[in-house]
Amino acid sequence: MKIPKSLLVDPEKNSVYGAFAVAVSIWAFSYSVIFGQVLILAYYAVWLPLILVDHRRFLRHLSSAWLPLLFAAYVCSSVFWSQAPGTTARTAVQYFSHIACAYVAARTVSVRTLTIGALVGIFVVLLYSLKVANYSEDVLDGTVNFVGAFASKNQIGFVGSLGIYFCVVFLAFYRRGRLSLILAVPVVLLSAYVLVASHSATSMASIPAVLALVALLAMSKILSRRYRRVIFLIGAGLLVVTAFVALNLGLMDFVLGLFGKDSTLTGRTYLWEQGWNAVQKAPLLGVGYAAYWVQGFAEAERLWNEFYITTRTGFHFHNTYIEALVELGFVGATLVSLIMLRTLYGHVSAVIFRTWQADSVILFGVMVLLLIRSFVEVEILNPYIMGSFLMYFSYFKLARVPVTRTHRLQALEQAKARGEADWPRHAGRPAAPDPS
Repeated sequence: MKIPKSLLVDPEKNSVYGAFAVAVSIWAFSYSVIFGQVLILAYYAVWLPLILVDHRRFLRHLSSAWLPLLFAAYVCSSVFWSQAPGTTARTAVQYFSHIACAYVAARTVSVRTLTIGALVGIFVVLLYSLKVANYSEDVLDGTVNFVGAFASKNQIGFVGSLGIYFCVVFLAFYRRGRLSLILAVPVVLLSAYVLVASHSATSMASIPAVLALVALLAMSKILSRRYRRVIFLIGAGLLVVTAFVALNLGLMDFVLGLFGKDSTLTGRTYLWEQGWNAVQKAPLLGVGYAAYWVQGFAEAERLWNEFYITTRTGFHFHNTYIEALVELGFVGATLVSLIMLRTLYGHVSAVIFRTWQADSVILFGVMVLLLIRSFVEVEILNPYIMGSFLMYFSYFKLARVPVTRTHRLQALEQAKARGEADWPRHAGRPAAPDPS
């Protein structure tokens, strides 16, 4: 039996396969350490073969992906000055292929399908963690936290926060009937329970802020573009002023105290200091991608010992930009920062300065969540990590595909079904300029 290409690569028709592929990816990102290479192979198997199904789809507008491709090329080239070239070569190839999978996903999966697949994958992942039900004691602050089948409370806390986020945006933007509500409720309840049980301060503090921001952007739909621009500029200014006041009046320490943290962020500030000292040794290009936390290297062994990391693996500086500076220097840190900022600005500008779109609101919320976490975690620099997959998926979704006659007719039919009277006037010809 011949399977139509559209059921695999057309975002309008492949919701079943796309949701399955996203769910498999989330399982691989969560538990590849436990189940080994079989999950990584499954992750590759659901994305990379799609290139052979319709290679022209992926070659089209490839130039729009120049910034991530440049960063991936730089990561791979760091093998030439790496202090651990074997580790750098292997991990760089993994990271490049990880970006390629995110590119394929962005070209074949809609944001709605991504949301549904994420909910399915997160629900299964959290159920397995409840079954394993491991707890871990934090030797630095003496607390006992739920980690499930993960290695740390911050990892399972991140999954829990994503579960809440995708549930909320699914119900707000994509819900179709009462059945959607019934299916989403167990996911949000399980995610909330895991988030609270993990005691992950980063996750618990970031998700309310992100949801509030998404709610404001959702409400901006009723405003014209002129008023959206004004409100956005005023809101951005108020945010900067509020952050400045909070830092100078000690409000940050108060907020940290609500989550049981002190001003050292459980030793993170000491780690940042050690990382900055390491940057001074190779400030421009760094020591090589994934070439710092290597067993046998004196500085890595010292920090593992000071933070009681007996496995001597899976550790980092708990700051994306310091980690990038140490491994890739100022060049690499600049490139990854540009990717983050370009993605953030691309999606918020689509909402504020162009036609309001739910997809851009959702992906902007994802990027804000990753931005907040980037200052205390490292989730966009490593392969087979949910954070890096979501960042590159969001970046590649910025590419604009020309509207064909078929797509225009489909949009017209959807608009008529929603009762939007303005669509027939603009179908088949350019719309009049927006007076705002």
